[in-house]
Amino acid sequence: MGATAEAADWVSRFADEVIAEAERRAPGKPVVCASGLSPSGPIHLGNLREVMTPHLVADEIRRRGIPCDHLISWDDYDRFRKVPVGVEGVDESWAEHIGKPLTSVPAPHGSPHPSWAAHFKAGMEAALAEMGVTYRGISQTEMYTSGAYREQILFAMRHRGDIDAVLAEYRTKPKPQKKQQQKPADEAELAAAEGSGAADEDDGLTAGGAYYPYKPYCSVCARDLTTVTAYDDETTELTYTCACGHGETVRLAEYDRGKLVWKVDWPMRWAYEGVVFEPSGVDHHSPGSSWNVGGKLVGIFGWERPIGPMYAFVGISGMAKMSSSKGGVPTPAEALEIMEPMLLRWLYARRRPNQSFKVAFDQEIQRTYDEWDALVRKVGAGTAQPGDVAAYERAAGTAAGPLPATPRPLPYRMLASVTDVTAGDDEQTLRILAEVDPGRPLTSLAEVRPRLDRAERWITTQVPAEQRTQVRKDADAELLASLGADERELLRLLLDGLDGHWSLDGLTTLLYGVPKLRAGLPADAKPTPELKAEQRAFFALLYRLLVGRDTGPRLPTLLLAVGQERVRELLEG
Repeated sequence: MGATAEAADWVSRFADEVIAEAERRAPGKPVVCASGLSPSGPIHLGNLREVMTPHLVADEIRRRGIPCDHLISWDDYDRFRKVPVGVEGVDESWAEHIGKPLTSVPAPHGSPHPSWAAHFKAGMEAALAEMGVTYRGISQTEMYTSGAYREQILFAMRHRGDIDAVLAEYRTKPKPQKKQQQKPADEAELAAAEGSGAADEDDGLTAGGAYYPYKPYCSVCARDLTTVTAYDDETTELTYTCACGHGETVRLAEYDRGKLVWKVDWPMRWAYEGVVFEPSGVDHHSPGSSWNVGGKLVGIFGWERPIGPMYAFVGISGMAKMSSSKGGVPTPAEALEIMEPMLLRWLYARRRPNQSFKVAFDQEIQRTYDEWDALVRKVGAGTAQPGDVAAYERAAGTAAGPLPATPRPLPYRMLASVTDVTAGDDEQTLRILAEVDPGRPLTSLAEVRPRLDRAERWITTQVPAEQRTQVRKDADAELLASLGADERELLRLLLDGLDGHWSLDGLTTLLYGVPKLRAGLPADAKPTPELKAEQRAFFALLYRLLVGRDTGPRLPTLLLAVGQERVRELLEG
């Protein structure tokens, strides 16, 4: 990527800063960027920003030939906080598992995975692989239960007074008056802003005022409804009681069923992994939140808080209720059913982390694809702006190479219209698409895949049945009989021109030119407001005659889909 593009690119600016900071903190070692995901339920498109922001920065660092490690910490040792609403295969009986580690909670009914955490992790892992995101995954269950953090836990317990003093600063501060903040545009954005819930987790202060930064999972009920009542630094003997009635004394130097409370756990991990860059959502940035407190606590562990931008909302436009998310925020896997990986990458690459944006599941997805295709053309012609070129390159591939692309990317809206009219019939779809450009006819649907499959999936899952296109079985004799002389002339001019204009571009020219020809003007005449009104009325008439509605897919595509013989039958009667 050239220097001009880098200057206009937020990713490159962060990469510059992170490289310099890594060299200052840990010279000669690989740069460490990090993300954290909690598989407490469907991992949605808001959470994806937690991964894409460091991924893009880490990938830029790798493109420069500098070793860089992108970690994803799977917070699968977090407690199961609540039973999510609307998850298939889950009922109120899961409430009995509240308080257990996510890896100890059963997966939803019918899942092939061994636990709740594994079930929701699997979908995200598959989506990240499809998007070309390379990372080193770390299971916090494995880290804690293997004793990997034992020294860090004992260190935190020895320094619990220092940790408590930092936390006390925030506990005693009065809560500030809520400022008017940017409100999520819809329920989907609100859900995306909620985060994992770890941001407001307790910090370890007991009811009696004693402070212990460690929370055991009960060895009998496996839940974290425990209270530490005593700890001896010399012997590491820890005594706890549990709401289930159990109580015991264990040696923390040997006990591996528990974890540091979140506000201590996060900075401990920054120090343990040497993290230099990690973004976080708005739920971690309020006064007294884990990000702000962690910035002070991390010094106790001998490290500094990472460079970490706060990322903004990711909104959703038009998610159909038939989604498996049941009206909640859709997952990356659901987005990848209707859009190619490079398009989804582009949505995250083209906006700075603090800029909100929407992922379209409704008709807007067609415009999004149009914007992407226009960018591809500009990049190919060398006319794109440097920042746009950078975003394109980050979307189209990674340091490891280009992502798979559709060999012949016909417009998404056209593919959607064709699969709508043909109900996904491959033979009919190929017949129509072969006529789009007679000079270079399509010979196989493989040329337009996977985009064609995404468009078909969008039509079948996101477009309500009542909005699907149904071509009339018979001509509307009553409507044809009621037409005036002007309308009949318009239809005649159209039918007379079909043979000579039977291609996408040709039919587009013909359809817009017919009202001009009827007015005695050349087909390329500049349209006046009156002509534009006639064109709209003419198009509405064609829709009523072809599909029985005033609107529908783009008419050139619709005519190709219906076929010339059938068009004549429906327009002539």
